[in-house]
Amino acid sequence: MEETIVLSADVFADGHDEIRAAVLVKQKTERRWKEFPMSFAGNDRWEYHLEPETTGIYQFQVLGWVDHYATWKKGLLKKYEAGQDIVVEQQIGAELIEQAARTAFAKNRPKLLQWSESLRNAKTADISSLFDPEVEDLMSRHRETASVTMFPEVFCIEIERRKAAFSTWYEIFPRSTAAEPGQHGTFNDVKRLLPRIAEMGFDTLYLPPIHPIGKQHRKGKNNSLTATPDDPGSPWAIGGEEGGHTAIHPRLGTLKDFRSLVSAAKKYNIEIALDIAFQCSPDHPYVKEHPQWFKWRPDGKVQYAENPPKKYEDILPFYFENDDWVNLWKELKNVVEYWIGNGINVFRVDNPHTKPIAFWKWLIGEVRKKNPQVIFLAEAFTRPRIMEELAKIGFNQSYTYFSWRNTKAELEAYMKELTKTSVRHYFRPNFWPNTPDILPPVLTYGGENAHIIRLVLAATLSSNYGLYGPVYEFCINTPMPGKEEYIDNEKYEIRHWNWEQETRLREIITCVNRIRRDNPAFHCTWNIEFAETTNEQIICYAKADPKTKNIFIVAVNLDPFNTQGGHVKIPLEKLGLSAPQQYTVRDLLGGDRYRWGEWNYVQLNPHEMPAHILKVDQL
Repeated sequence: MEETIVLSADVFADGHDEIRAAVLVKQKTERRWKEFPMSFAGNDRWEYHLEPETTGIYQFQVLGWVDHYATWKKGLLKKYEAGQDIVVEQQIGAELIEQAARTAFAKNRPKLLQWSESLRNAKTADISSLFDPEVEDLMSRHRETASVTMFPEVFCIEIERRKAAFSTWYEIFPRSTAAEPGQHGTFNDVKRLLPRIAEMGFDTLYLPPIHPIGKQHRKGKNNSLTATPDDPGSPWAIGGEEGGHTAIHPRLGTLKDFRSLVSAAKKYNIEIALDIAFQCSPDHPYVKEHPQWFKWRPDGKVQYAENPPKKYEDILPFYFENDDWVNLWKELKNVVEYWIGNGINVFRVDNPHTKPIAFWKWLIGEVRKKNPQVIFLAEAFTRPRIMEELAKIGFNQSYTYFSWRNTKAELEAYMKELTKTSVRHYFRPNFWPNTPDILPPVLTYGGENAHIIRLVLAATLSSNYGLYGPVYEFCINTPMPGKEEYIDNEKYEIRHWNWEQETRLREIITCVNRIRRDNPAFHCTWNIEFAETTNEQIICYAKADPKTKNIFIVAVNLDPFNTQGGHVKIPLEKLGLSAPQQYTVRDLLGGDRYRWGEWNYVQLNPHEMPAHILKVDQL
């Protein structure tokens, strides 16, 4: 669903004169502005609905003016309806039109003067002949410049490509894709999996860092401080003797292999998303070539990354406060542009909140000057204001707190914050039920039922969502003791998966993704409307696309163990439906049909199917 942007302003003047408002719009690279009239929305609020046709930075500026012609017309009508003589009023109107004709474009003057003459001589009995819509439009365009007030600030808004608003992500570790146990996966192995990923309905394949991995302080299995010679290390410990951020791990393949993977993915309508992690292993070439880009301790060692009590001895953060920061910024921009040059237009950015916000604002702005198609996803599980600021300065999508919102009250409050407040104008959420770093407790204790519940919630609440697979569809959910992350984590070891394995979860994921793809109601996050429920274990909400009349109702049992039932009240009017009329709804998960109205009873057994995804068939 394409988003319509509502430009609005409060425009008013003293007295009782009629006023008008307009908005000037242009792309930043264009020289000429286009003017569009704003519509009165009530209580001094004026609006214009912008539907941009291309991506890029748009600028707009609001202006308002006293409309003497409209004021004259309003007064004349009042006098006419009161039975008063309007001959003099006709002469006043004619003078207004003649005044406009003197400054009008040459091609418009004959029409204005002709109508002025007709107005002077018109019989008052034929009041309908006194007004011509074309002339009213000309009078608005050739208004008195002295009466126009222009708001001094020029506003900017970035129009992004559709994928920024609707995408379905799947994360895998390329080194774990080999067909044979004990082998290191390659880009060609990933290419072999593309039909499977496409069949499941994913359009974005996200790969963790694909670069050489450092050996100094390499982490072993389960983040052990002691690595064996066979331990591959964390992909986020970037850089080795083979190169750094523009190099490829030699066991994954060559740059030619990578470009072949990117090309093959496009044939399945899949974009490859790469991880941008601006940090280094102690073996990264930057450490020797640019030691000033790192912070050095009094003992002569480089300061590694810390998040007490956590220590990341295998990772060195950049020291952005160094005196050579200009060259550091340029080099990091070059990294992004290098991968754009090799076919990548989607980046998942690791921990952007640990780098200067000013840096990201500059980098994203510079990148999108030439490449407005590039999408940046911020992986920042941090304080709300920091997450919001990253979104404001250019990140197209953002990780969220969804993983830790479980109850009906928590989910509704969070979604209302994201969609019903000013946050919606700059913060676009991407919901992930799991990541390699995050195994929420609900998935641990709730098993397959919880995985289905969280899948349906993520995929239908947000128009952007993602899964870390194949552990999700295989329902792997054993945590490290005392932590919310997977044991035997792929971050520290190569896993062998049976990629041909069929599971119920895989089938449901495929079904849910197909529903999302085929129905515009799920292509937007902001169109959600919650339903009242009589059971706090049942959450119910609706989504509608007004252009296509595509309407859905989703009901989910949040209890992964017990059957829950209750009544739900559907906000029919907000969906463009009439009460008390009933509608046929089809469950696209289970196939059943129901007759629903405003109040309906829902009962969901989590061991059968914990959710309804109901399509409304208007009869």
